[in-house]
Amino acid sequence: MGESQMLEGDDRQAVEALTEAYAQITRELGKVIVGQQQVIEQLFVAMFARGHCLLVGVPGLAKTLLVRTVADALSLDFSRIQFTPDLMPADITGTEVIQEDRTSGIREYRFLPGPIFANVVLADEINRTPPKTQAALLEAMQEQQVTVGGDRHELPEPFFVLATQNPIEQEGTYPLPEAQLDRFMLHVWVDYPSEEEELEIVKRTTADHDVQITSTLSAVQVMALTRIIRRVPVADHIARYALWLARRTRRDDPDAPDFVREYIMWGAGPRASQYMVLGAKARAVLHGRYFVTHDDIRALAAPVLRHRIKLNFNADAEGFKADDIIRRLLESVPMVGDEEESRGKLPELFRSTDAG
Repeated sequence: MGESQMLEGDDRQAVEALTEAYAQITRELGKVIVGQQQVIEQLFVAMFARGHCLLVGVPGLAKTLLVRTVADALSLDFSRIQFTPDLMPADITGTEVIQEDRTSGIREYRFLPGPIFANVVLADEINRTPPKTQAALLEAMQEQQVTVGGDRHELPEPFFVLATQNPIEQEGTYPLPEAQLDRFMLHVWVDYPSEEEELEIVKRTTADHDVQITSTLSAVQVMALTRIIRRVPVADHIARYALWLARRTRRDDPDAPDFVREYIMWGAGPRASQYMVLGAKARAVLHGRYFVTHDDIRALAAPVLRHRIKLNFNADAEGFKADDIIRRLLESVPMVGDEEESRGKLPELFRSTDAG
C-alpha cells in the first residue's frame, strides 16, 4: 500500500494540519519552557492518543508549569488538584449536598462537581496522598466518568489526566498501586536541564517580562484529531515488533532473554503493546508521516514499559533500573521488515537474539 493510499484525502489534510499545529504549539511552549523537547513530544503523543501521562522528576523542573502551559496552548479547560496526605476522594470527584428549595421548602440532593470535571486535569504530586485517594482517579481515567451516591456523571471530552510525581525514594511519598500505574499510557522521565538550558531558565525567571500563550487548537479540534490518529494504519510487522517487546518482558515467555528471567519479577501486560502501537501512530503524525516505523515504536518503548515491569531483588542489588532492562531488550529484539516476515523467518530470527 502506497503512502498516498493510507489515509483518505480529508484525513491527510487533517494530519497535515495537526503537524503544523504541533509545530506552532511547540513554539508557543518555547516561550515558557526551556528545552525538554523529548518530554514535550511524549506528552503530546499521550494526549493525541487519548491517553494519560505520568511525569516523574525531582521538584523544581517545571513539570506543573509545562502541563498548565499545554492546556493554555490547546484552549482546554484546566484544573489542578494538589495531592496532599489529607486529601479525600470527594475532594477529587465531587460530592452530594442537601439543598432546600426556598419556595417549596423541599430538600433534595444536588451534585457539586469536583475538580476532576475538566479537559486537562493536573494531578500534582500524585504520590503524596495515600492509595485510597489515589484510587479515586481510577474510574475517571478508565471509564471517563465518576460515580457518586450511586449516580454516574460523565466527564467532559477530551479528558486527560496529566500527573506529576516525585521520585518514590523521597520522604512522604506513597507508591502508586500497580492498577493505577497501568492506566497511565506513558511514564515520562523529566531530567535536569543542561548547563546552557539552566542558564536560560535563570535569565528568564529573574527578568521582568510577561509571556502570552496563543491558543492553537480547540477541544472540538483535538477530539477530531484523536479520532484521525486511530485511523492511521500500521503494518503487521510493526505491530508484531511492539508485541514482541511487550511479551519478552515476561519471565514465563519461552523466548524471553536470559536477563529478563534474571532481573524481572513480572512483565508488562497487553496494554503495553496496545499503547506502543497507538502512541507510535500519534508520533508518526506529529512528525508529518502517514505511516508508522520501527523508530516510532522504539521511541515509545521506554515510557510505555518502564512503569509496567517490576524488577526483582537481583536487579536492585546490582543497581539495574527499568530503563537498563528496556535498553537491553531493544538491542535483543530484531526489527524485521516486510521481506523477512513474508519469508516466515520471524521465529528463527527472534530465537537467535540475546544481547547477553
